[in-house]
Amino acid sequence: MGSSRPTRVAPSAAEEIARLGRELSELNAIGIRLSAERSPAALLEVILTKAREITNSDAGSLYLVEHEADGNARLFFALAQNDSLEVPFRATTLPLSSTSVAGYVALTGAPVNLADAYTPPEGSPFSINRSFDEQTGYRTKSMLVVPMRTPQGETIGVLQLINCKPGAGGRLVDADDVALRVQPFSARYETLAGSLASQAAVALANSRLFQNIRQLFEGFVGAAVTAIESRDPTTSGHSFRVSELTVGLAEAVDRCEQGPYATARFTTDELMELRYAALLHDFGKVGVREHVLLKAKKLYPGELDRIRQRVALIKRGLELKYTGKKLETLLARGRRGFDRQAKAIDAELGAFLGELDDHLDRIVMANEPSVLPSDVVEHLRGLALQTFEDHLGNHQAVITSEEARILAIPRGSLTDTEMDEMRSHVVHTWEFLKRIPWTKEFRRIPEIARAHHEKLDGSGYPLGMKAPDIPLQSKIMAIADIYDALTAADRPYKKAVPLEQALDILDGERRMGTLDGELFDLFVTARIFDRTRPR
Repeated sequence: MGSSRPTRVAPSAAEEIARLGRELSELNAIGIRLSAERSPAALLEVILTKAREITNSDAGSLYLVEHEADGNARLFFALAQNDSLEVPFRATTLPLSSTSVAGYVALTGAPVNLADAYTPPEGSPFSINRSFDEQTGYRTKSMLVVPMRTPQGETIGVLQLINCKPGAGGRLVDADDVALRVQPFSARYETLAGSLASQAAVALANSRLFQNIRQLFEGFVGAAVTAIESRDPTTSGHSFRVSELTVGLAEAVDRCEQGPYATARFTTDELMELRYAALLHDFGKVGVREHVLLKAKKLYPGELDRIRQRVALIKRGLELKYTGKKLETLLARGRRGFDRQAKAIDAELGAFLGELDDHLDRIVMANEPSVLPSDVVEHLRGLALQTFEDHLGNHQAVITSEEARILAIPRGSLTDTEMDEMRSHVVHTWEFLKRIPWTKEFRRIPEIARAHHEKLDGSGYPLGMKAPDIPLQSKIMAIADIYDALTAADRPYKKAVPLEQALDILDGERRMGTLDGELFDLFVTARIFDRTRPR
């Protein structure tokens, strides 16, 4: 019995196995690349480039099937590549019809493999448009056209590969070079192109789904911001402007090559995350009562009206009191005595009425949300203790101690309680945003939005964070938020300030150690403020 020898694979078979292994590895690598690419434009480039590479194609085109609002479909000529010619590409749309080879493949889902595109099989419904060749001198010869079909059987695009060469690279110089070097696409290339097209269809469908989801979210965010800002029409556009300024300053930081932020960089996803955080930074104002949100003066209109009515009532009481004095004088002293005293009585009454008018003027002035001088505060406190006696002996004050306290607010229009409620919008924003199941790249949106009112020295809110704990994105947003609040169109509780004054105020905050000085300098030197100024 002879000894057995190990089986040996013939060299040609070994080469075939190696080739198949390389092609499988290449397709897997392409699949990974396609699945990782989210940019639609970059994805189309990868699809067509890789399809040409694995089939040694000199040129190629990519078409997408688009559905119009009326339900009709068309072919969108999305991309073209050519190793032998540099021709400017212009995207166009074509009717989805079987008269073109791309339309035929899109409609039937069947690949077309032509040895010579100028002589399609007899009876073919399609013909080749030679206008490109005639205008450029190019010669389209072999052509492989495959559908990009999803696993659900939907054709979403078409790959058109042109002029198969013996090897990669090399230009086709002229028609003679084409005749000499171009060969038909093999069945193997047709299989490879079909496999890649199937992967491309899945990647393209996923990319479209991703874009649709992104557009849906954009719409939701835009609608949410618009709804919130509609509660206070005077701040309309604030969140959009803050978003524009915030992203602009972040991009300036990303370009910075010196200073403390020389190594700070933002990815595209991080800039998008910051943009959404800025758009939604005030969403929590939905939890602030509308009369607090819109409070333009220290006293609400009804409260000031009550003081006016009170003053009018006191005046009426004084007038009755002094009318009574006149009558008593007349009865006690007669006509001559009355004539001597009447002017003095009128003068005394006039003094009281003038004093009341002066008090009311000061109250109206103090009601404005401006910085209040200390002497006005003292006057208000004294006025709450002062009373006027009417004709019945009743004593009535012009303002109550509570009204005096509210009118003595040193700055702005909100009481401490109302300010706490207004500041609570940051907490409401956090509570709302953290309920959203953010994807990994957007998971810090709640944290960034919550910290946009924090100050470097710990005097901010809601957590009193200090510089090391405040996210860089929130420091950026803080500058944008304050700038827009200062320069935006007049609000009921404040006037817009000019650019230079706004920058001076921000610089003052920097000097006090509440805002980041390096970021402020970038905001100024890069003229980020120009992004929202009227053109």
